[in-house]
Amino acid sequence: MAIVGIGIDIVNVDRFVASLQRTPGLRDRLFVANERDLPDVSLAARFAAKEAVAKALGAPGDLRWHDVEVVRDVSGQPTLLVSGTVEAAAARLGASRWHVSLSHDAGQAIAMVVAES
Repeated sequence: MAIVGIGIDIVNVDRFVASLQRTPGLRDRLFVANERDLPDVSLAARFAAKEAVAKALGAPGDLRWHDVEVVRDVSGQPTLLVSGTVEAAAARLGASRWHVSLSHDAGQAIAMVVAES
């Protein structure tokens, strides 16, 4: 296995929440149904993860927000489910395995993603 790409993103939670409140429909555009009702800080971390996925894939412009979902496995560890445009971009690069880490503190949410072949 080899690393195909690494992405990292940080989100100011207050600014992110203000964007969700200011822009009707933004929550629905960014998140799948299973994500939408999570606490704001969790949404900010998931948004950072989606951005980090795009960066790990070289930031192709055709990725859709709903084509990457952050879920927790049985141990509580976050993992990624990719489909559609994200899955296709990953396949072009040979990425078939994902690692994701999320954290939030002091009004910031951060995510790091590693795409592996």
